[in-house]
Amino acid sequence: MSEPLFRDPAAPVADRVGDLLPRMTLTEKVGQVNQRMYGWDAYERTPSGHRLTDAFRTEVARFDGMGALYGLQRADPWSGVTAETGIGAGDGARVADAVQRHVVENTRLGIPVLLVEEMPHGLQALDGTLLPVNLAVGATWDPELYEEAAALAASELRSRGGHVALVSALDLVRDPRWGRAEECFGEDPYLAARFTEALVRGVQGPAGERIGPDRAAVVLKHFAGQGATVGGRNSAATELGARELHEIHLVAALAGVRAGAAGVMAAYNEFDGVPCAASRRLLTEVLRERWGFGGLVMADGLAIDRLVRMAGDPVAAGAMALRAGTDLSLWDDCYPRLAEAVRRGLVDESQLDRAVGRVLALKFRLGLFERPYTTVPPPAPGRLERLSEHIARESVTLLEHDGATLPLAGRRAGTVAVIGPNADSVPQQIGDYTAPQRPGTGSSVLAGVRAAAPEGTTVTYAPGCGLVGGDRSGLPAAAALAAAADVAVLVLGGSSAREPDTRFDANGAAVVAAGNPVGMTCGEGVDLAELGLPEGQSALVDTVAATGTPVVVVLVQGRPHALPDLTGKAAAVLSAWYPGPWGGRAVADVLFGAAEPQGRLPVSVPRSAAQLPVFYNGKDHGYRGYVDQPATALYPFGHGLSLTTVVYGAPRLSRPSVAADGPDGPDGSAGGAVPPLSCTVRVTNTGGRPVRETVQLYVRRVSGGTSWPRVRELRGFARIGLAPGESAEVAFLVGAGTLASFTHAGAWAVEPGEFAIGTGPSSDRTDAARLVVTAPDPR
Repeated sequence: MSEPLFRDPAAPVADRVGDLLPRMTLTEKVGQVNQRMYGWDAYERTPSGHRLTDAFRTEVARFDGMGALYGLQRADPWSGVTAETGIGAGDGARVADAVQRHVVENTRLGIPVLLVEEMPHGLQALDGTLLPVNLAVGATWDPELYEEAAALAASELRSRGGHVALVSALDLVRDPRWGRAEECFGEDPYLAARFTEALVRGVQGPAGERIGPDRAAVVLKHFAGQGATVGGRNSAATELGARELHEIHLVAALAGVRAGAAGVMAAYNEFDGVPCAASRRLLTEVLRERWGFGGLVMADGLAIDRLVRMAGDPVAAGAMALRAGTDLSLWDDCYPRLAEAVRRGLVDESQLDRAVGRVLALKFRLGLFERPYTTVPPPAPGRLERLSEHIARESVTLLEHDGATLPLAGRRAGTVAVIGPNADSVPQQIGDYTAPQRPGTGSSVLAGVRAAAPEGTTVTYAPGCGLVGGDRSGLPAAAALAAAADVAVLVLGGSSAREPDTRFDANGAAVVAAGNPVGMTCGEGVDLAELGLPEGQSALVDTVAATGTPVVVVLVQGRPHALPDLTGKAAAVLSAWYPGPWGGRAVADVLFGAAEPQGRLPVSVPRSAAQLPVFYNGKDHGYRGYVDQPATALYPFGHGLSLTTVVYGAPRLSRPSVAADGPDGPDGSAGGAVPPLSCTVRVTNTGGRPVRETVQLYVRRVSGGTSWPRVRELRGFARIGLAPGESAEVAFLVGAGTLASFTHAGAWAVEPGEFAIGTGPSSDRTDAARLVVTAPDPR
């Protein structure tokens, strides 16, 4: 008897799905769109190893199969999984294969299960290699480096039996009060789009129908607008018009779809009064019909259950999400009842078939029917660790410098006092969504400074104050160390470290009460009303600065904190974001001159929470500012200093005018063809040290168009290396995508008018050339 078509690996994916679907019962179909279990409930650790639980076996039997299993290898205080109870690297593939074997061998059709894992900045599993958080990745302005790291992280996931990586990429930091700011690549849609493309290429490999055995499917989080919730409140409503949605919050998603992302995750927030998981406008009309997306849409954890208040009961809520375009659930109690929704006529079985077909298609693309078990060896030891440190080093951003204090290696041997609550803590520099780290993993800033300091240098240390609160008991000791030192390195900021006694919501968000008793200042569920440094840290700055010793401030943080005026207090200020386990070595390399500061801000740093929003690309209404403080950012988007001087020439356009484009194409891209046009700028290193300069291209619509223009918008960047005295010409292509805006007609188009095409080292320091866009020739 011949094998059925769906078993033929040479057959097209669509044909295999079309053959398998009619063979399935309604119960089996419902099982394929469900991802009900927490993966850590599928096994238990015994003295002889890991065994599958009765709860897992019952779940598989309930639907004669399983669509997906989330977080089999997740470990953190929310899951309660520790190094003693969880799955280490040595057991990951074996346990994953045991799960897969049970599903394949104990169900009628033997459909493999998707094993889904969090990979926000490296695999969230015991012994998983961590990368710096996305905000640090964005500060590198280096998508190629991130692509390489993402590929290795995907290989690590597959070597442990995982198939699908959940990665935050689509959210933007439009309000830094939001606790999940660290998960964003920044505030700008163009920058986020370039990193999202790099992520998809890295994780999934070359675009095509199949995903290789050493790559994973990526589900991009979160679709859409979650970074613009009211008041910076996690999963709250958004107040976005169609233009803001498309021009800002859908740009990275569109880039990810074009790059071939396997899936997107519907966000918690609502858009225009409708939660994303129930929004047919977003999930079907925009994502599928307009963009042509054929992948799957996954709900965020328990998001479908939140629809019960709208729909009236769980069965209707599940039907609502399915009709809107949500294919795969996450932990909810509604999708298990979709068979009842079909029988009640709330949803047609053909709509269920479409969702099941997308889940099956991903399993075919991953080759799970042919290779259900793990065959991929782990990446070479240390390779991903080195990339993590490389990203951390490139992300360190010099915000202020007196021109003399750095690098510290240029000073005579003496004493360096390392002070501050973030100076000697690896957990406080690795961010949210991280597994417990094995003892000895990583390097704190203090350890990095001790290792990097020249021979004969004395390194002293004091915490100075707590991470949160206003306790000043440690200030005298810190002042004494600083006074006796030649330079003080003051390591401040925040922490997303989840402590064992932290309380969590059912979806994993931290529950942090006012007063913050657990010490978290960032992370999911940790939103802030005030953005300034805690009282104790502010007092520490004043105390150490008052000693007269030169002070270098290093900010280890997951959001841009509003900083006090450090004029006369700090000789240098650096931001390291959460640089990952080996970030301490990276920071020390920059401090002592082994590496040049290369980072550029992916977000604007506010002066206070009271002036929000402060993102650079707001609408150009000519607002003059508040009476009591400027409306501008303290440090603007794109800002970052080097230890040399760089001079920019005036930008030159290859032609002064072009004809306007037509409306956009069917996938949301700007259509038509703009005549060849380039913008060129000459950049010269006039100082005595080498530099890695990030040359930025901005566009501003001066007049014309059907909507009020923005102050400026990033439309290109290039990273170049310049030796002392060296010059280089940097040329940017200016095309339809550079000039287009989202019009009142609901389409991307290049509209007639005058544009300023600017180049420079940051969003606030550009010179511009005038470009006139004329109406298209009616002939």
